[in-house]
Amino acid sequence: MNKRDYYETLGVSKTATPDEIKSSFRKLAKQYHPDVSKEANASEKFQEAQEAYAVLSDAEKKRQYDQYGHAAFNNQNGGQNGNYDFSGFDFSDIFGDLFGSSFGGRGSNANRPKKGRDSLMRVSLSFEDAVFGTKKTINLDTTETCDECQGKGGHGEHTCARCHGGGYVNAEQRTLFGTFMTKAACPDCEGTGKTYERVCNKCRGVGKLKRNKDIDVTIPAGVNNGNQIRIAGKGEAGSSGGPNGDIYLEFTVLDHPIYLRDENDIYLKLPITITDAVLGCKKDVPTLWGTIKLTIPAGSANNDRHRLKGKGVSDIQGGHKGDMYVILDIIIPKKLGKDQKQLFDNLAKTDLEDSSEFKKIKKYI
Repeated sequence: MNKRDYYETLGVSKTATPDEIKSSFRKLAKQYHPDVSKEANASEKFQEAQEAYAVLSDAEKKRQYDQYGHAAFNNQNGGQNGNYDFSGFDFSDIFGDLFGSSFGGRGSNANRPKKGRDSLMRVSLSFEDAVFGTKKTINLDTTETCDECQGKGGHGEHTCARCHGGGYVNAEQRTLFGTFMTKAACPDCEGTGKTYERVCNKCRGVGKLKRNKDIDVTIPAGVNNGNQIRIAGKGEAGSSGGPNGDIYLEFTVLDHPIYLRDENDIYLKLPITITDAVLGCKKDVPTLWGTIKLTIPAGSANNDRHRLKGKGVSDIQGGHKGDMYVILDIIIPKKLGKDQKQLFDNLAKTDLEDSSEFKKIKKYI
């Protein structure tokens, strides 16, 4: 019977490493598995790849094959005419990764210490609390390790009689293309390797208890929308002696009536009158760090910007402060008294259109 060379079947060289052989078989198994492939001869190619992998992944079988070829397995291990009988070979580590637990797993990790789940909470902050930092009491629902059974879920611990403490059991799975040895979590101990004489009444076998509690949190100065801080060890209880998870607080900062924040800089629109802009003046300006006196020069225009260095928000990482920008907002009066109107009428009779801006427009009139 003409059979393809095993190395050719897997597409690897004779010097291929075990990892390279395994990687090549994984690709072929994923490509030709009858459950996923629609090719007419997928089952044959899949079975061919299985046979090649069962031989080349075993150091002794590979040595025999390299020396004698397919003849090494004539009338051995149930093989005939050079066909190696791989029906008892455990493919679970491959199929478990590719197709899930229905093709077998690598054994249970249920008894391994596992960290509890992390939690995310969204916290609303006032503008000032975000800028200056604050302390808050956060109320949350979480789980804690049961203090009655110390998280085991039961009392009177014994090694599981069915799996002998291993946490998994072996089973044969018969398919159209062979019989596979699979590993599954032990149904008696659910993969823990331990059974108990009686279930814990307090946690009802879960090993954890739901709790509602308050935690005190220090929020650093300078946090902004979307920033998160981690509260270590305050999340859900772990399993099998594993540590608690963490809590992440994500902040939403409320708007301020007069300030606008951009990263660590602060913006303030300062209303001034026409006469303030024309003649210049001094104005009291509220900043995050107290009121200052700002000099507005004569002839100021709308949206002129004045920078107040270091009057912004402290950076959450290094403490460096941003700046504050005061934007002039010239307010046009909608109502004038008789005397005010007379002043504007008198002003209108004077020639104020000698600036270059007016002259540019006049050229096109």
